[in-house]
Amino acid sequence: MAKRSSLLDGFAYGVLNEVLAGFNGKDGYARPSRYEVILIPPSGSRGTNSKKPNLLENVYSGFIKSTTASVNENSKMTGLRCTQITFPGRTLDTAPDTNIYGPTRDIVQGYSYANITGTFLLSTDLREKEFFEGWQKLAFDPETWSLGYFDDYAGALDIYQLDSEDRRRNGVRLVECFPVTIGDIALDANPATTVSTIQVTFAYRYWRNESTEADLPRPLADRVRELASNTITRRILANLPKVLNRL
Repeated sequence: MAKRSSLLDGFAYGVLNEVLAGFNGKDGYARPSRYEVILIPPSGSRGTNSKKPNLLENVYSGFIKSTTASVNENSKMTGLRCTQITFPGRTLDTAPDTNIYGPTRDIVQGYSYANITGTFLLSTDLREKEFFEGWQKLAFDPETWSLGYFDDYAGALDIYQLDSEDRRRNGVRLVECFPVTIGDIALDANPATTVSTIQVTFAYRYWRNESTEADLPRPLADRVRELASNTITRRILANLPKVLNRL
């Protein structure tokens, strides 16, 4: 009886270790503090024309680059200073279906995405604030108040969930994204160790999963091509001798 009990204890101990290993390994719990934010600002230009290179150039196409020697370095450092942000959600828009007998039911009529807000640490020269202000100025002319083209100011924003070894495990890209609201900066007499922050709200058209693009509908041509390929493969395999199928 004692031998049987020790076997059960050993089995239970092994199962417990297996469960704990799953939690402590790379497939364990997601930690909200393990994340990465990458800002991808627009170029601010709608392109060039070979005969008239400046014909389609936005007046403020170089504004972002003028704020720093390298726009890529500035966007990278600003992204690293993000102390809080959220993975975006998605809402199915529904309406009651009353064209049936009995209780009504909700049917999907579309889907929508809510804006998200990020919090960023500020340097003493407020370069992070200037970065987002420069991005916004691609959307309007502060002298004439005329509005820019959407392609001039629409960029992107990537958010990744990291594991304990800083490897990307899941991520989303906010498509056609831009900072719609730049928050104010609070000044007070807090201790000198307190770091100023700024909140920036981003609008975007939709988000897509960067880990697997299963959430995005594939182009019709790709789906037709895959269907044709699968059909041909099945027909070939059906005509093979059974002995070849065992190889």
